[in-house]
Amino acid sequence: MIDDPMDRIAAALERLSPPPGDPVDLAAADAFLWHVDPDRLVPVANVNRVALDLLVGVGRSRDTLLENTLQFARGLPANNALLWGARGMGKSSLVKAVHAEVLRRGETLKIVEVQREDLPSIGRLLNLLRADPNRFLLFCDDLSFSHDDQHYKSLKAVLDGGIEGRPDNVVFYATSNRRHLMPRDMIENERGSAINPSEAVEEKVSLSDRFGLWLGFHPCSQDEYLEMIRGYCDAHGVDIEPDVLRAEAIEWAATRGARSGRVAWQYFTDLAGRRGVRI
Repeated sequence: MIDDPMDRIAAALERLSPPPGDPVDLAAADAFLWHVDPDRLVPVANVNRVALDLLVGVGRSRDTLLENTLQFARGLPANNALLWGARGMGKSSLVKAVHAEVLRRGETLKIVEVQREDLPSIGRLLNLLRADPNRFLLFCDDLSFSHDDQHYKSLKAVLDGGIEGRPDNVVFYATSNRRHLMPRDMIENERGSAINPSEAVEEKVSLSDRFGLWLGFHPCSQDEYLEMIRGYCDAHGVDIEPDVLRAEAIEWAATRGARSGRVAWQYFTDLAGRRGVRI
């Protein structure tokens, strides 16, 4: 039983802020997940990703992101990157595929995935990585903020601000369906209700300005959609007549009401299962 008031306060603070987890060997893997309560990096043995050459219709974004990432891995200046645009068009797949390609070319680069809800802890993560000799790609998938969400303030200082700033051995990549990371009605509400509308809007959109690279992803054409599926079939040895593939794939997209890389992969998964091919 704790009788001393100071001991009780110390015990309460320890419960609110658990001690950090056991130190992780950063040489043990090339990919990690960042978790909090307690703070720890969890190695990922097998990253869920596709080969870079299977990503169709994103050639310009692919080349730009790969060059930026290679520069960073080689110790050269590189920008934070925001991949924004149509859902299911391979934004997160591209980040993971580029990381794999950098490793294939003999460079050393660790990727650390951070969940959006854990952004307030990102300063602690940077302090952990700052003194490490490795170079780190921080990755946040599906990054966006609602009208009452203050997490974006934690990220702003990390990207471009604060006394310490972003460590030289860290770069930040994020994907989002929104170009400015916030819904348009939220920005419009700020413009309509604030005393100084322009200042209110600037506060909200200034986060996206801190990304040096903006890479846009747009809905694919039918030919690109079919090319994606044909690429998956060739890569995994699924044999199907071109006319049958075209008819089935178009019907599949029609039932989903959209064409995208994700829909293409979902059709291919169904096709491979029906053909008895493991992927």
